[in-house]
Amino acid sequence: MGNEITVKLKCRIKEISKILENKNFKIIEKFYLHDRYFIPKTLNLNNLTSREILSKAILLRNFDEEIPNKKQYKLTFKRKQIDKNGTILKQDKVECEILNIEDGENFVKAIGYTEIMNIKENDIVYEKNGLRIAIIDIQNGDKLIEVETRDNIKELNTIKEIIQKIEDLNIPIDKNNYFVKKAEIELDKIL
Repeated sequence: MGNEITVKLKCRIKEISKILENKNFKIIEKFYLHDRYFIPKTLNLNNLTSREILSKAILLRNFDEEIPNKKQYKLTFKRKQIDKNGTILKQDKVECEILNIEDGENFVKAIGYTEIMNIKENDIVYEKNGLRIAIIDIQNGDKLIEVETRDNIKELNTIKEIIQKIEDLNIPIDKNNYFVKKAEIELDKIL
């Protein structure tokens, strides 16, 4: 996993899809993602920020792809190095594919974790010349785009380069924050 930017959209999903299609981007993936966040039962939430809480979370992921047609279930642990301004400097994740959601839920509960929240989203990934733009439609939440760096494509392998590519497209985004953290936003709503 490379680094990425995540930005809020200033338009509806249909509008950004039409804009990208008019710029000759093609759909390469469509999927539904349901992330359930589990944290240690012993975690004292009163003394922690949402970022600190999420750094301890294990995700139980239900990944249901329409294009290509396949289902996956995973346990995921994400690690992010974030500076004081909220810029993601480095990130990676460890994933373990599982056979079904029930076994994953039983496992995280057996090791002393409890569910704190879940996020459901519908995603469409567009691509043109190696630039992949994921449109994220969070149920009852924000509409975002996410773009990952691509180590194998010279002009897309740094955050600065992908920000420039997105700005060059002149699409309706909120340029005030290129590092929106959707899980933090959703967790702040319930804390």
